[in-house]
Order: sequence, then structure tokens, then C-alpha cells
Amino acid sequence: MSSVASRATPDDPRFAVRRMTPSDVETALDWAATEGWNPGLHDARAFLAADPQGFFLGTWDDAPIGCISAVAYDDAFGFIGLYIVRPEWRGKGFGMRLWNAGMAYLGTRNIGLDGVLAQQPNYRKSGFVLAYRNVRYQGVASTEDEPVDGVTIADAGSVPLERLLAYDTRMFACPRPLFLHAWLAQPPGDVRALVALEGDALRGFAAIRRCGSGHKIGPLFAHELRTARALYRALVAGVPGDAVFLDVPESNPAAVALALEHDMTSVFETARMYTRAAPDVPLANVFGVTTFELG
Repeated sequence: MSSVASRATPDDPRFAVRRMTPSDVETALDWAATEGWNPGLHDARAFLAADPQGFFLGTWDDAPIGCISAVAYDDAFGFIGLYIVRPEWRGKGFGMRLWNAGMAYLGTRNIGLDGVLAQQPNYRKSGFVLAYRNVRYQGVASTEDEPVDGVTIADAGSVPLERLLAYDTRMFACPRPLFLHAWLAQPPGDVRALVALEGDALRGFAAIRRCGSGHKIGPLFAHELRTARALYRALVAGVPGDAVFLDVPESNPAAVALALEHDMTSVFETARMYTRAAPDVPLANVFGVTTFELG
């Protein structure tokens, strides 16, 4: 630890909390990569689109030492993420100052987060209650892309955006049009989004994006396991031999089964917690979380 960090306290006027610039968000995601969270290459733009005011940076003499995101999706729901303090500045109260800034910004909304399991007691002190666990699975992409009878897999762009937004809203805690539009607008070579159709009915939606290491699938929403399987296989067939990651709600046994049947192994877990009742989301249709940072 540097001599400055060892003596620093969060009430020192040299410490300040301010909103992040786009460049700051890139820095925060670099820190997240160092922590092993493996963000997507273009996550910053989509994250900022969700709520440009919801990202806070802690600085010491204007140098960044910590961060947190507190995204207000609407007047009723928000999500905490990207909660990082640089190692040499930890254990001194700087993280709490950041936490308080994010929580104050979100106010009386129902707030969600995906926290490391060991931090659950601390989150409970702020009013968070465990809803379920999410499990990150890692595997290797194969070229197996077997069709499923009655299910047509198509590019997400073939469906009107309004229809896709309506489907996404049923699967998430609230509408998130700004985020979803930016999520799908990543460079074509770094993201691919697909839908599953049965006749005219939209039965699934999924995306895969390039990360610092391999590719992450998220979201992966589907009417049932066979549809999720068809979407998963179509996505990974485009990145054969690469590492792939899928963040699965443990409370959906079919999602766990999907990961295991493709020889994926558990590498990380989070506690999904909320300050109020868990949103009325059909977890049986959630086979892959969009992102731990923003839900």
C-alpha cells in the first residue's frame, strides 16, 4: 500500500465523489476486468445509455480510486453494480462513501444487485434481501447447431424493435429501451442477437457478445428448454472453439440443465438481492442473465 493510501481517510477533503464521464466508465470496466469479471468490449456505451447520471467515481486528489454504478431504469426500479475500490484503498471507508452516493441517487426505488456471496451480510444492513443465486457457467463453443422442430431461429433485426422491447420487458423488472437499443447496436462483429419464432409467436431472444476473454451470452430468454437450447447452439456455432459464459439463475432448473448438458462448469456465483420484493419476472423463462452489472 502506498504511504498516501495507508494514511488516507474518507472525510479528508482530498477525497471526492463525482459522476463518471464516458472515459471514466471505460476505466471502471478495465478495473472490472482486472477483478476477473470479464466485461464485454463495448459494455460502457450500453451501460451509459441506460442512465448517464448513474455512474459515480471516487477520487483522491482527482485520481480515481473507486467506482459504483447506480442505474435508475425508471422511477420504480434501479440496479447497483460496478462496485470497486482499488486494492490499496480498501478497508478505510471509501467504498461506503461511494455506496451511500449510489443509494442516495436511487432513493426509494426497489433496488437490485448481484453481489459476491461473502458480502451478503453487509448488503442486508442496507435493506437488501436474498432472492436467489446466479451461477456463471463456462464452456467451449461447439459447432453443433441442430434445428428444433417448429422453432425458427432468426436474426433479431428481423423483428420490429417495438416487439422485441415488449418481449424483453416481460422478462425484466421494467422497460429498458435505451439500454436494449444500445446493447444491440454494438459493432456487428462483436455482438450477435437472435430470436426464436414459432409461427408468428416470439418465443425467445438471446445475444452473445465479445468479451476480454471469450464470449458471454446474455440475455437468454426462452419459452422453454428446447427453445433455449436452439438459441444457445445457434449463438455458439458462430464462435467455435472459443470460451463461452452463461450466467444462470439457479432457481431455474432448466437453465442449469442447459449449461450442464453443454459441458459447462460453474466458475462464479452471485447473490441476487433486492431492497423490496423481487420483481414479478418469469424466472422459468430466464436462461441467461443479461449482465451482473446492470441486471
